[in-house]
Amino acid sequence: MIRIEEVKTKKQQKEFLNFPLGLYKDNPYFVPPLYGDEKKIFRSDYVYSDTCDSVFFLAYEEEKVVGRIEGIIQRAANEKNGEKRCRFTRFDAIDKPEVSSALFGALENWAREKGMDTMCGPLGYSDLEREGLLVEGFDQLSTFEEQYNAEYYQHHIESLGYEKEVDWLESKLYAPKEDDGSLKKMADFIMQRYHLHFGPAKNVNDFLKKYVDGFFELLDVGYDKLYGTVPFTDGMKKMMVDNFKLIIDLKYVAVILDENDKLVCLGLCFPSIAKAVQKSGGRLTPGAIVRLLKAIKKPSVLDLGLIAVSPEYLNKGVSAVIASELVRMLQEDGIEYAETNLNLEDNYSIRNMWKRFDEVNHKRRRSYVKTLVKGAEQ
Repeated sequence: MIRIEEVKTKKQQKEFLNFPLGLYKDNPYFVPPLYGDEKKIFRSDYVYSDTCDSVFFLAYEEEKVVGRIEGIIQRAANEKNGEKRCRFTRFDAIDKPEVSSALFGALENWAREKGMDTMCGPLGYSDLEREGLLVEGFDQLSTFEEQYNAEYYQHHIESLGYEKEVDWLESKLYAPKEDDGSLKKMADFIMQRYHLHFGPAKNVNDFLKKYVDGFFELLDVGYDKLYGTVPFTDGMKKMMVDNFKLIIDLKYVAVILDENDKLVCLGLCFPSIAKAVQKSGGRLTPGAIVRLLKAIKKPSVLDLGLIAVSPEYLNKGVSAVIASELVRMLQEDGIEYAETNLNLEDNYSIRNMWKRFDEVNHKRRRSYVKTLVKGAEQ
């Protein structure tokens, strides 16, 4: 008999956080989030508490936890899009369809009681969180930025009436085997034609001081219409900057300015820390910190973070400059490849950029949608 309980106690919060760590303990592809960061989702002053309502459910079989799920009503996103949606996220369960059915049933009832007419996900509080259900690439190491899940999750979710809304693709990018220099020549031509130059920075603090405000302005405009995005709040910006400080290396950053020193493009890559946090379950133990520092100092894999381009430069070939800079990064000593993380399958401006590399599509993720109230528009 499956029993569903809303998370109310500290003990249940711990069970909620620990369940996927136990479920995937021996899985070599699962990468946990930082445990300390995950604990913050239960705090009343959490960065998203002013724009979101959330609920957490656990599934028990007798006294054993066999599943979990979180529901989020992202009020800012609903207001922006004129919708009444509830997002599901942090869904994990054993391979028993009745467990998934009970969890989603409880969450759907909660969403209806809150006046929502549609369920979608996996989507977090914002696109800065892990999103999408893995539907291809179960034998690939997850990046630190994204969540791993077992293959049966897809079958459980689709059996409950959920349908595909969007897919994201992920790729490994290798430096071109044959580089005739044409990409670099094109990038130099674009820079000269539009009187652009690379923005300097003495160190990470100097970089953030000079460019962070302009970066968020570009993100607000460039990402506004993308699926699942939400308006940036001051709290989100601070959280993002704090996270940048931990892992950013200026060798893997490209800042492009116009002749008036205005930011027109910024691309960020980060050293992959996936393997560094696996062994400790995302906890920053002394051993994990040593592995983390080593991964940041001498990475073998880069994770593509964010690329933001001013709208007036979108069709002026600036992508060639970014691609050229990424080739430079991949040619650094010890770098094997870069992971793109999530690219919407219909975001051809980004996907076409990767054709300049030796690209291997190795993962696909999906966001689902289900109508909860008859007559609701998706």
